[in-house]
Amino acid sequence: MITQFTIQTRGQGLYEFTPEVAAWVQGTGLLTLFLRHTSASLLIQENADPEVQDDLLAYLSRLVPPSSDPAMSYLTHTYEGPDDMPGHIKAALLPGSLSIPVENGRMLLGTWQGIYLFEHRDAPHQRKVAAHMALDQPTI
Repeated sequence: MITQFTIQTRGQGLYEFTPEVAAWVQGTGLLTLFLRHTSASLLIQENADPEVQDDLLAYLSRLVPPSSDPAMSYLTHTYEGPDDMPGHIKAALLPGSLSIPVENGRMLLGTWQGIYLFEHRDAPHQRKVAAHMALDQPTI
């Protein structure tokens, strides 16, 4: 079973799409999510306190500032804007795919866990996440 989720972003930040995935999964098996972009990431992260997402964004922005920052003057891939190469670096540090066990149509996420697309670019983007649900086969 394969589908694709489209997440519309409004710039850098975390965008939860757990409800959309939860509505699609079924059966028992393994769900794989794969992000089809190189300047964003996928995360399983706390979804109870929005300050967690704010702090993650602030930390990564400090860890990898825009290419216009003097500390990043060594970067050569700059023609797509000061947020592009830093977006690729952040995507290299964070996952582009996730595997989540599913039992009886329910993802086995923890109480405060949600699935997020982490947008690393400043401009709005339409991001695509491919989803594959591998159902367990009954034993004979």
